Amino acid sequence: MSRKLKIAIVDDEPDMRESISQWLVLSGFETETYPSAEDALKVIGSDWPGIVVSDIRMPGMDGIAFLKRLMGLDSGLPVILITGHGDVPMAVEAMRIGAMDFMEKPFNPDKMTALAKKATQMRRMTLDNRALRRDLSEGQQVMSKLIGTSPVMERLREDILDLGQADGHVLIDGETGTGKTLVAHALHAVGPRASRKFVPVSCAAYSDEALSARLFGPLEDGIPAVEEARGGTLCLEDIEALSESLQARLLAFISEGGSPAETRIIAISNARGEGRKAEDSLRPDLFYRLSALKITLPPLRARGEDILSLFTRMTEQFSEEYGCEPPQVSAQEAAQLLQAPWPGNIRQLINVAERAVLQNRRGSGSIASLLMADGDDNQQATTTEGKPLKEYVESFEKMLIDNTMRRHKGSISGVMDELCLPRRTLNEKMAKYGLQRGDYL
Repeated sequence: MSRKLKIAIVDDEPDMRESISQWLVLSGFETETYPSAEDALKVIGSDWPGIVVSDIRMPGMDGIAFLKRLMGLDSGLPVILITGHGDVPMAVEAMRIGAMDFMEKPFNPDKMTALAKKATQMRRMTLDNRALRRDLSEGQQVMSKLIGTSPVMERLREDILDLGQADGHVLIDGETGTGKTLVAHALHAVGPRASRKFVPVSCAAYSDEALSARLFGPLEDGIPAVEEARGGTLCLEDIEALSESLQARLLAFISEGGSPAETRIIAISNARGEGRKAEDSLRPDLFYRLSALKITLPPLRARGEDILSLFTRMTEQFSEEYGCEPPQVSAQEAAQLLQAPWPGNIRQLINVAERAVLQNRRGSGSIASLLMADGDDNQQATTTEGKPLKEYVESFEKMLIDNTMRRHKGSISGVMDELCLPRRTLNEKMAKYGLQRGDYL
């Protein structure tokens, strides 16, 4: 943590509060004083950025009751108690409850400084570790949404982990619906700025004047995006929608940001989906600044059997939402899903999965009809690039075993019975497709 930790001093005697505070301030600490435990509890909560120094004997809530409340709020909060001579047994009991240490009145100033230093170091480490765990957890949660085992997805995850640690600005492009905004969030979540703000702005959602105010100010309510994201990440979606004047202002902001940049910019371009490139829409000097690091997202049609995995996951989610069984995909339908061109990519797949669930609930329709309905001018929903029959068969086989294992929650005997497979054959096929029984338990 970069901010300075505080020391909350709680004592009903004004002279004692002032004496402790003055000494700790002279020793380089920042203090806050409270005349009662009740007043302190209005401010101190979980993850409070500091430590507590409290008297034991106070009217109303005494130090022991105060300590119990603090430990209930945050068991990792260091609490130093100040006791009278006759309160030492009580202070020892308080340490059993969770107090860090205690001092007798009149306190030794040097011992007070040493204890405060030790306590703030402990607190800083605790808070830093918690922040790190949160950041890692958030990063893992975002990364877990990037579903798929195809080579292009494996490379994408590796690129995100590598570029997430870098300082340079990033340009993300790819077709509409490939998940560019999710990747931008992932880049932020796995990097050193994860605990800072992530501020997304859609450049296509504003008029030129409104976008200028949103980015650079002035605003009647709130602060401009460049200030809000300072020290963190500014995500500019539809970057090609920036006018020439705003491109110039953004370039000036980047130039003033220094190296490494105080604020990282992640630019998202949808120009590729229009048959153009981002460099066609941006002035060259801005484009080369933003594309110091670049990620191009793969279209869904290039992700092979990921299509079946995603479709299965989505139909299961929609089935749970609508309270019905997910549709069973035949070998022919699996081949149709793999062959479809998916111009709308993952967004289109989500729509098809939801309609497939609703269709199945009514007991009518087919996946082929849904794909045809999504095609332009009702063209046949197949790609121009054929695949060997063996690939379709293997993809369907893997999907079928995966779905059956999910339904039977890892029960090998249940899967053997439903698919009419001997154990040895099932084991060989699971090994071939990288399926682990433990993942379904």
